[in-house]
Amino acid sequence: MARFVRRHWNEEDIWFYLELDDDGWVTRHLELQGSGRVPIVAASLQEWMRELDAGRIQQYQTTYGVVAEVPLAPDELIDWQVVSVTEFEKLWREARGHLEG
Repeated sequence: MARFVRRHWNEEDIWFYLELDDDGWVTRHLELQGSGRVPIVAASLQEWMRELDAGRIQQYQTTYGVVAEVPLAPDELIDWQVVSVTEFEKLWREARGHLEG
């Protein structure tokens, strides 16, 4: 079952939102920057792998960014806040629309 978490990085004023699978792998990754929470990353592991295999990874990364390449251990998630699937999906749709526009 997927888990949804977020964390704020003060140094760059970025909110990180992650969808994690049961093993801690990031399946979707959002980054929203600044007080306006402008989307700068909205990447999906499944899409990333498909585009890598198709030889279009540079174009994908330019549009959507990258997904973490290592799983997060439970102790790495201590400072992360749980968010609802509803909140994550809303932000995901908005971010993708912004990055595609």
